[in-house]
Amino acid sequence: MKDSSAIDLYWLPLGAGGHFVRFNGKVFEAVVAALERRPRLDLYHSALEVRLPEGRFTIESAPVPDNRPHERGAVAGGPVGHRWAGAVRIFRYEVRCWPGGVIPDLDEAVESPQRLTQDEGVARRLLELVPDVPAPVWGRDELGAGEMWNSNSVISWLLVKSGLGAGGVTLPRGGRAPGWDAGLVVANRDWS
Repeated sequence: MKDSSAIDLYWLPLGAGGHFVRFNGKVFEAVVAALERRPRLDLYHSALEVRLPEGRFTIESAPVPDNRPHERGAVAGGPVGHRWAGAVRIFRYEVRCWPGGVIPDLDEAVESPQRLTQDEGVARRLLELVPDVPAPVWGRDELGAGEMWNSNSVISWLLVKSGLGAGGVTLPRGGRAPGWDAGLVVANRDWS
C-alpha cells in the first residue's frame, strides 16, 4: 500500500548526546570557517527511516559500540581517520540497516522529519542498496570526491542511487552537512 511506505530524513546536531564529538565538531567547523572566511555554522548528521508494509528500518552510519553488529543491522563499515586505525574497534564505523531499529538522539533532531517519498518501489530499492554503499576511510577523501566521506555521504549516496535524488532535501537553517556532497559526487559518477 502506498500510504504505508515512506522514506523520512532526519537531521541530528553533530555530537548530540556526546560531548567529545560535539567539541571536536566545533573545533573542526571553527577551522574550516576561518579558512573559508565565513561565519561558523551548526554541523548536522543525517539518518533515514524507511517504512514498508512489513516494517520500519533505520539507516545511518555510526561508530561501532561493541562486537555485536548483527544486533544493530550493520551491513557495511570501515576505518575512521586512517586505514591502519581500523584494527581497533573505536576507530571503526558501521552502516546500519536496522529492522525496527532506533536512531539515537532522535529527540534532538532539527527541522525533521523531511518526508522524501511515499513510493514503495523507491523505498525497497534504497533498502536493497545499503549493503553496497562505499565504505572508504571515514573523514578522508579516498574516492576523490573533493570532500571527506562520512555519515552524510552514505545517506546522500543512497538517495541518488535509489533514484530518489537529493534535490528535495533541505538543511536546517544556519547549518551544513560535511560529507554530503561527497556522496552525491560518487553516486553520480559513470563507472562504465
